[in-house]
Amino acid sequence: MTQQIPSTEPELTGVRNFRDVGGLPTVDGRRVRYGVLFRSGHLAHATDEDAAFLSSLGLHTIFDFRNASDQKLEGPDVELPGVRNVNLPLSDPADGSEFWKMVRDGEIEQLREILGDDKAANRMIASYRKIVKERTAEHSRVLHSLAEESVPALMHCAAGKDRAGLSIAVTLLALGVEREAIVADYLESNAKHRRYKVHRSSKSVAAYSPEVMELLGPLFDARAEYLQAAFETIEETWGSVDTYLEQGLGLTPQLRDRLRERLLD
Repeated sequence: MTQQIPSTEPELTGVRNFRDVGGLPTVDGRRVRYGVLFRSGHLAHATDEDAAFLSSLGLHTIFDFRNASDQKLEGPDVELPGVRNVNLPLSDPADGSEFWKMVRDGEIEQLREILGDDKAANRMIASYRKIVKERTAEHSRVLHSLAEESVPALMHCAAGKDRAGLSIAVTLLALGVEREAIVADYLESNAKHRRYKVHRSSKSVAAYSPEVMELLGPLFDARAEYLQAAFETIEETWGSVDTYLEQGLGLTPQLRDRLRERLLD
């Protein structure tokens, strides 16, 4: 029997944006069970105390959506005894590597050029659309794994906001969670104690000036318009969520029922 984890959040030192997704309501009056589905930023900097807490969750599987470049930058996840680690990159190492180098190293004029005039937000919207449309094999594998055996599970990427946020949203869609609740959970990543810390190469005051931070903001924000773009892509490409799940992700009604039995009260 799955351990029931309280909904109060722990104070993790080296892991940002951790939370239990339990408690979210479905359209048919059920709720996501506590202690079966968690989300966070990367686990590479987890302290011994963080690792002890994570081990106490009884995790079966950790899904890491980072690519090789992310892992090289941040390091590998901390090893948790008896937990299966599954790496499913949802973005390619070469995809935007020069862009992200510019984010870390660029001067203000360069940042204005690549991020100003809504370019940063539009880039995020395009990324969400691309992941939903092109990473169906990865999302299919996640849902099939959850339906068959892989709970309790933790999903993370680097910040726990975009790639993990989308994967959690897809899972919640499959569970029949209310759309407003999916968006509200996604937006929790904006809380000050959750946000990914922006790292720039220069330590000067100018490197973190108000204008620089405003230009970078859309890249590190969780914005409803980003997730909405993903939902719209599902509708435009497959016509409905049900068709997306069944045809796009290969989730049969039987597997979907099994998923709901595993993850819902």
